[in-house]
Amino acid sequence: MSPLPIAVDLLAVPKAVPEVRRTLRERCGGVDSPDLLLCVSELLTNVIVHLGEGTPVTLRVSGTRTGRVRVELSDPELCAWPALRTASGGDESGRGLALVDALALRWGVEQGPYGKTVWCELRAPG
Repeated sequence: MSPLPIAVDLLAVPKAVPEVRRTLRERCGGVDSPDLLLCVSELLTNVIVHLGEGTPVTLRVSGTRTGRVRVELSDPELCAWPALRTASGGDESGRGLALVDALALRWGVEQGPYGKTVWCELRAPG
């Protein structure tokens, strides 16, 4: 079975973060992909923190025509857009999107008719 594309509908709850990472590791056949795992974790955690536990989301991971890996996380909230911010040294949160920005080749947000999708593109692992 080809590891990509992957599409998973789930509820954004804390226990979903390690479960999604485990699913991605299994589907990628053990290929080392820490950037992918970290970006997916951070995007999902942002939904939990900013939209609330139990928000329904769809995670899609696919290959692109340019050889990159594209991660998309869709949620139903039209008005709450992620914003890149700078956390100070004492802050305990606020670094998630900065990590995505540092690891991704590019990232953004797209509005759809029933919600939005936060996406990023990464170099293919391995």
